[in-house]
Amino acid sequence: MSVDVEQSETDINEVRLVGRVAAEPQTRELPSGDQLVTWRLIVRRSKRKGEERAQVDTIDIACWTPAARKRALSLQTDQRVEVTGLLHRRFFRAGGGAASRYEVEARAIRRAP
Repeated sequence: MSVDVEQSETDINEVRLVGRVAAEPQTRELPSGDQLVTWRLIVRRSKRKGEERAQVDTIDIACWTPAARKRALSLQTDQRVEVTGLLHRRFFRAGGGAASRYEVEARAIRRAP
């Protein structure tokens, strides 16, 4: 797929989410030796007209930098936090076929009010 983009356009990939930590973050060591901390953030959607309750989304968060990994490992379940970062689509093999999943690469994590 090819996309024509004028040089004066600027692409922006910035994500800001505020929600609560779904469960304790997990650390993985990749075959390359890199460390990765992953966790999930539960974010409520705005309540739509006619809905009894607001729906939620569970967002996968990946922490690659030492600072983001350290901060993520200090998080506790149900803690309210703000995450800023970049949206990525990750491709992998599952069940004999290709699959993909979106995740946020955290650049900063802080407590939310």
